[in-house]
Amino acid sequence: MTTPHSLYSSPVTGAAGETAASQAFEAIKRDLIRGRFAAGEKLAISALKSEYQIGLSPLREALNRLSAYGLLEQHNQRGFRVPPLSAQELEDIAGLRIQLECMALTQAMQQGDAEWESQLLAAHHRLMRADQAPAELEQWEQAHLRFHSTLLAPCGSHWLLRFISQLHDQFDRYRRLAPPNPAIRAQLDAQHSELVEMALERRIQDARHLLEKHIQLSWQVAKGATES
Repeated sequence: MTTPHSLYSSPVTGAAGETAASQAFEAIKRDLIRGRFAAGEKLAISALKSEYQIGLSPLREALNRLSAYGLLEQHNQRGFRVPPLSAQELEDIAGLRIQLECMALTQAMQQGDAEWESQLLAAHHRLMRADQAPAELEQWEQAHLRFHSTLLAPCGSHWLLRFISQLHDQFDRYRRLAPPNPAIRAQLDAQHSELVEMALERRIQDARHLLEKHIQLSWQVAKGATES
C-alpha cells in the first residue's frame, strides 16, 4: 500500500544546474528508500508525473536510472515495479557492506588527517543531537548517513565509496521498513561513539571488528522487514 503523499513525495526541485531527470532520480530514490512505495508495487507513470510535477521524458529517464541502480525493476519495457523484499538478498547486501566498509575504514584511518578528525567529531555530534521522534526522523537519518560517509571519506577510492553508497541505499530500504527495535538501536548508538574513539586513536583492527559487529546488528533490525 502506498504511504500517504504528504509524508513523502514532493514536487521535483534541485540545485541550479541539475537536469530535471537528475532531480527526479534523487527525489524518487529518496521516496523508494523511505518506503513511500510498497515492495512489489507497480508504479503508475501518470501518478508519478502528477506527484512529482515532472514531464514524461525526464521521468522515464529517472526511472530507467533507478532500474539500473537496483531500486526498481523494469518488466518487458512496459513498466516499473518496486523490487520484492528478500532475506537472502539482504544477507548478501550485509555481507558485502562488511567487506567493503571494513576495507574503506582501514584506508581512511591510515590516510585521514586532522581535518578529517574534526569533521568526524562534528558529524558524530550532529548525530547524537538528532532527535529520533517521528517528526525529526529524517533529520536523524540524514545525520546518520553523514556520519558513516564521513567515517570512510578519506579512504582514497572513489569507486569503493560509490559501491558502498549503493549498498547502503539498498540496505536502508529494508532497515526503514523494519519494525523499530529500541534495544538494538541503543547498542548501535553506543557503537557510533566507540567507532569515533577508535578512529581517532587509529586502532584499526578494533575499529574493523566493531564496524563488522555494527553492520551485523543493523542487519538483525533490517531482517524484520522480511519477516512481517
